[in-house]
Amino acid sequence: MRWPSGDLGVYILQSTVHVTAATGAASLKVGEVVLRYLHRQNTSEYQFQLVLRRKCCNLLVLRTYYEHRLSLEMVEEISSKSVKTAKIVPKFKQTGETNIMKTVEDKPLIWWLIFILILIATVTTRFYKVTEPDHVCWDETHFGKMGSWYINRTFFFDVHPPLGKMLIGLSGYLTGYNGSFPFEKPGDKYEDTKYIGMRVFCTMLGATIVPLAFLTVWELTQSLPSSVYAATFILCDVGLLTLNQYILLDPILLCFMMCALWGMSRIGSLQHQPFTFSWWGWMSFTGMALACSISVKFVGLFIVLLVGLYTLHELWRELGDLSKPVMNAVKHLLARTLCLIVLPVIVYVLFFYIHLVVLNKSGNGDGFYSSGFQSQLEGNSLHNATMPRHLAYGAIITLKNHRTGGGYLHSHWHLYPEGMGARQQQITTYSHKDDNNRWLVKKFDTNVLPPDNVLVKHGDLIRLEHIVTRRNLHSHKEVAPISKKHYQVTGYGENGTGDANDVWKVLIVNGKEDDIVETVTSKLKFVHYLHHCALTSSGKTLPKWAYSQQEVSCNPNMRDKNSMWNIEDNIFAKLPNVSFQVYAPGFLERFLESHAVMLQGNSDLKPKEGEVTSRPWQWPINYRTHATEKKGQFFSGSKNRIYLLGNPIIWWGNIVFLIFFSLAYLFASVQEQRGYLQDPDILYRRRRTLEAGMWMFTGWLLHYVPFWAMGRILYFHHYFPALLFSCMLTGITLNYILETIPMFVPGMIGHTIYHSTVGLVLSGTVYSFLFFFSFYLFSPLAYGMDGPSASHPESPLHPLRWMDSWEF
Repeated sequence: MRWPSGDLGVYILQSTVHVTAATGAASLKVGEVVLRYLHRQNTSEYQFQLVLRRKCCNLLVLRTYYEHRLSLEMVEEISSKSVKTAKIVPKFKQTGETNIMKTVEDKPLIWWLIFILILIATVTTRFYKVTEPDHVCWDETHFGKMGSWYINRTFFFDVHPPLGKMLIGLSGYLTGYNGSFPFEKPGDKYEDTKYIGMRVFCTMLGATIVPLAFLTVWELTQSLPSSVYAATFILCDVGLLTLNQYILLDPILLCFMMCALWGMSRIGSLQHQPFTFSWWGWMSFTGMALACSISVKFVGLFIVLLVGLYTLHELWRELGDLSKPVMNAVKHLLARTLCLIVLPVIVYVLFFYIHLVVLNKSGNGDGFYSSGFQSQLEGNSLHNATMPRHLAYGAIITLKNHRTGGGYLHSHWHLYPEGMGARQQQITTYSHKDDNNRWLVKKFDTNVLPPDNVLVKHGDLIRLEHIVTRRNLHSHKEVAPISKKHYQVTGYGENGTGDANDVWKVLIVNGKEDDIVETVTSKLKFVHYLHHCALTSSGKTLPKWAYSQQEVSCNPNMRDKNSMWNIEDNIFAKLPNVSFQVYAPGFLERFLESHAVMLQGNSDLKPKEGEVTSRPWQWPINYRTHATEKKGQFFSGSKNRIYLLGNPIIWWGNIVFLIFFSLAYLFASVQEQRGYLQDPDILYRRRRTLEAGMWMFTGWLLHYVPFWAMGRILYFHHYFPALLFSCMLTGITLNYILETIPMFVPGMIGHTIYHSTVGLVLSGTVYSFLFFFSFYLFSPLAYGMDGPSASHPESPLHPLRWMDSWEF
């Protein structure tokens, strides 16, 4: 294709001057470049575009040209070839696609009608039967309970940040729930409990992802069909429908993720209106959405990474705009740093401040936190407590492991089983407080307690006697249950009498001779006198025979950081007490400790003995592992059964279109690299669509691939954030195929174009019918199933059991 001369060239020149003047970036070089290449008859359009980019660096020029070829009509003839007198008035066609420079008010009526229809369909499908079943379903037992704890201001431990649970508690409080329902187990009837407000709140946030997907794809592609496809795929997925109708964190997380993605796309649409009020507003909105996403679950970090990559892409583009000074790029960098880094950090910290202020009463999660942290909780044994500052022989103490989230040194009457070393009393760490955590401090060579106050010092030899069982802390050269390079630690002896393997040397970390052991503040190591190993909490979870408590062993590696302990409770009437308030940490210390405990808790979420975890390769194909289904995918196993399963037509179609997009992107890249450029309308549409698709593809990768490297236990619902990106990519790719392929038909023969276009449209219609019909077929999985299970031949759902692992 050669560069066109005549009116079109003059139009480009005039429009260039008009647009650049309007943006304050007019340059004589623009006109010079255009005139120079208009008069060169042997210059290709591709060469012109390259020079225009390199010398003008003004994307508005290219857009003006492309839009002319796509959707502009000349409604006033150019009466003169002079740039000074030429006047162009573009008229926009009211098609499904609009000009990128148009505003919201310019959207055609059909756009608003379709958007309203999508809203109606979303509300209808999401809120239908939202109050059923009227009992606790799946993880409502966790997050409903946590919402109750917020209402009651009771402290607890969870591996997720607090925002989602705070919002659940707030929604319950505002709708009359008093926080008294126990949420003990799935299947418990709500009876008169006002649970509907929390359900409706979560459903409302989950419902927003459908219109947000429509708006996001619209901003990225300006294609109405692509937006409709993307929104409809998400609307018709029964898995998302199921996940969004209950008191869970997932609908809240998905809502904030989509808000961040929409904000990111809006910022891209406003790239030619930087530093305006609207631009600042959307930048701040995106930063707030990012903070909210990561404040619900740590997987919100993936959307933060996506927006970060998009921001780097935009900054690189601004830096390459030679029509503007370098300081312009610096201003953009500072603005994005303020709105997308500083603002989210402030909001994130604020959420934790509210969390720690609200939860000020002692609860069952106290033991996961340090002694100083616990002293801030009303009702905790350390709150406003007084106890001796120093440790003396004869004191009754509790020892807390100094590792993040470390438990208390604990024992009970149960013995180690056969094959786990000596069959002696179990020693573990336990994160909850009870009498089995208490130990008596004795001298190493006698059971008689000294009559005077004799303080324990750095380097002393002691024995620790378990108060309840009267057995001594003991170690020998038997292998530990899990840590095979460590020695076993047991409880041994009768009524406080044991043997030489009960003797331990007390060392204060960085201590000196004659330093006195202090409550809370002294970091202690207990070194076995005979075997020279350190008492250690390995952090590994023992099997069910130890009630899933954590292993305690004796590590020959004396430098193991998990071998440090501190005294928490110190009961000794002969010494004066001091207030525990002196150990109280500030907000920043509690904030950092909260994160250390949450991260440690996440790393400890390993599959338990005999538990089969879901694997990432199973998710996109809707495959289930039989061993985990009954626990993980039945939201309700009673008469009104709810089963979490994705719409197979949509999910399997997503895989196909992921492959199609990869091939289309590769084909387009090769074409452009080899210089085989098409008509400008095709080139513009292709670049715009493929760029939008690439961001969706990147989002899918960021939300899916990291799970392959995770050692924690995984569940099917972890895939749903990636599913949103996959559905939007499918919508973009499907419309790209329907619109682009006819343009590549050789010869442009009328009948060929007609039949090709009709065939593609029909194939799109068939595919649309398939996913609507599949939603109708599989909707009972979300709304409730009665009668026999699908495995029964007489069940009406038996024909839908397309895979044996689907056990609904």
